[in-house]
Amino acid sequence: MKTNLLTLLSLSLLLSISSCTIDINDGDGGTVTTPGTTAGILPEGGKLSGEITSNLTIKKGNYTLEGIVKVADGATLTIEAGATFTVSTNVSSSLVILQGGKILALGSASEPIVFTTTAKTAGGWGGITLYGRAPIKAVNGNATAVSEDGNAITYGGTDANFSSGIMKFVRVEYAGKKIGDGTSETNTFTFYAVGDGTILENLVAYKGTDDGFEWFGGTVSAKNLVSYGNFDDSFDWQDAWSGQNNSNWFAFQTVTGNFGMEIEASANVDNTAPKISNITLIRDTNTNPEVAGSTEISAIQFKRQGTGIFSNVYISGYKNLGGKNAYAVLIQDLATETSQVNATPSKIVVSPLNYVNSDNPLVWGYAYPKINPKDFTNTSTVTKVSLPTGAWATVDGVNLLSAL
Repeated sequence: MKTNLLTLLSLSLLLSISSCTIDINDGDGGTVTTPGTTAGILPEGGKLSGEITSNLTIKKGNYTLEGIVKVADGATLTIEAGATFTVSTNVSSSLVILQGGKILALGSASEPIVFTTTAKTAGGWGGITLYGRAPIKAVNGNATAVSEDGNAITYGGTDANFSSGIMKFVRVEYAGKKIGDGTSETNTFTFYAVGDGTILENLVAYKGTDDGFEWFGGTVSAKNLVSYGNFDDSFDWQDAWSGQNNSNWFAFQTVTGNFGMEIEASANVDNTAPKISNITLIRDTNTNPEVAGSTEISAIQFKRQGTGIFSNVYISGYKNLGGKNAYAVLIQDLATETSQVNATPSKIVVSPLNYVNSDNPLVWGYAYPKINPKDFTNTSTVTKVSLPTGAWATVDGVNLLSAL
């Protein structure tokens, strides 16, 4: 077996330049099937920065992340359980997996992969963004669109099964950044045209200044998601995202928060409704919308032809505020009601539903005059979701799952 004898000093120098092009081969030139065995290895305490153009592995330990880190087409970033990144907030920082790049972030309940900041202030960095090659339906049915994350990347493709990798037991703290141009923003986790070959499980979005999780089209599904204390919506999608195998989503809104879920399909009547089983949305008593007096205080909003088939939904704490009404389900426009709620079969279903400790029970809300609002019956057998406990959902000694 041949080994490339790069010294640790040389490797550190390579990692400090803008392009993380590292090629350490611990193999004999043959095909490698185990992720990371032929990859460069970031030294303990090292800095992740620049563009990653060949395989890179990050082992358990403490690291920094600085600037816009991009994983290029053909490269794989492997992050092992127990790796913790302190992200620089002195410069615009984020982790971006480009189309054709892959992330293999394999944490565990007891040893999660964590991205945090020293300041512990919401919106300190841009979070994690994945770009795939799955189909989207943007405005006017367009098959491509330009991202709103400040990178101005064209997204959208034709491969519904495309894989951008795996993320399991990953916690992202204090991300979701508003960008200075007034129209761009990032979320804690953002998925642009990500395909259903990608695995997303046990992810925590903690105290970001935009959405906890947002999908822009694509077909990927996600399981065991926690959106905690995010300023805008806990879960959000557009461009006709159509994931079919989602389950166990939990949002806890506290201090600042808009809708629990904001759903649209970029005004495309023809879209495939995503399916989610087991949703819990809880709004703490101290929670206010970002803008005082806003109507963004309901649990689930559908607009612009947005759709969703939701089962076993538990909602608590959504109260009228600032002269505005809060509802379990809010339909924002007549077009969405006509084409989606009233479709046969309906493409907007929230049932069975248990709506407790909240105002305006047993009826849906409408942002336009509605004579006969859709009604529902509380199903008391629907209970809060069940998620695995452990360090993955604990921040500074606080168990994020304590409300469950």
